[in-house]
Amino acid sequence: MKALLLALAFAVTSHASNIVIMVVEDPNNYEAPRTMRDFAEEQLRPLGHHVTIIDGDKPQPHHFAGLVEALKDADLLVLFSRRRFPPKDQMAAIRAHLAAGKPLLGIRTANHAFIPKPKEVVDPSLVSWAEFTDEVLGAPNTGYETKGLPYTVSIAPGAETSPLLAGVNPANILGAQSLYKVLPLAADVTPMLIGTAKTNTSPPMPVAWTRHYGPKKARVFYTSLGAPEDMEIADVRTLLINGVAWTLAR
Repeated sequence: MKALLLALAFAVTSHASNIVIMVVEDPNNYEAPRTMRDFAEEQLRPLGHHVTIIDGDKPQPHHFAGLVEALKDADLLVLFSRRRFPPKDQMAAIRAHLAAGKPLLGIRTANHAFIPKPKEVVDPSLVSWAEFTDEVLGAPNTGYETKGLPYTVSIAPGAETSPLLAGVNPANILGAQSLYKVLPLAADVTPMLIGTAKTNTSPPMPVAWTRHYGPKKARVFYTSLGAPEDMEIADVRTLLINGVAWTLAR
C-alpha cells in the first residue's frame, strides 16, 4: 500500500510535464520509433504529458532535427537510440539538460547510444560520447547473452517496496531478446530488477536501475527492457510509466 501511494504521488508530481523522446530508425534499434509513438499516445499523453518525439537521422544520418529547441523546455529526456553521434550543438544540448539536473530515462540501446563501433571513424563535425554509459547510466556495455532465452525477471534485493515497482509483477516479464551484460554497476546504482538466463553462461544481470548524475543530481532511470516483445507486456509498460514518474518527482 505504501509503495502504491508513493507511486500515485509521483504521478501527480509529474503531471503535465514536457517529455522529449529521442529515437532512431535502425534495424537493430528494436522498432523504437513505433513503440515509443504508441507509448506516448497510449500511456503518456493520457496522463497529461506533452510529448515531443525526435526522430534521428533526419534530415541526414546522426542529426536529430528539432532536438536543441525541444530540450530548452524539456522536463525529461527519454533516450532510445543507438550508436548515433549528433552535431556539436545537439550533443551540447543533451549535456546541458543533464548538467541542469534534469532527468533522463534510458531504454535498452541507450547503453550504447553514443558509442562508436570498434575502429569506426566519427565525422569531426559530429560528437560521440563513449563514456556516457559509465558516466551517466552507471554501468558498462560489455555485450549480451543470447542463450537461455527467454530470460526471467525478478525483484532485486532491497527493491521490494520501491514505488518504481508498484503494479509490476516480474513473473509476467519474459525477456525474448538478448540479456544485456552490464556488470559491474557503479557503487551508487540501485538495482530494481534482475534478469536471469536459463543457462549458466552468464550471471544474472540487472535489467532496471536508478542513480543520480552530476553535481545537481539529475535523476536517471535505465532499463534494458524495451524490445517490441517487451513493450507488449503490461508490466513493462507500467515499469516505464513508474520510471517517468520517478524521474520527474522532486
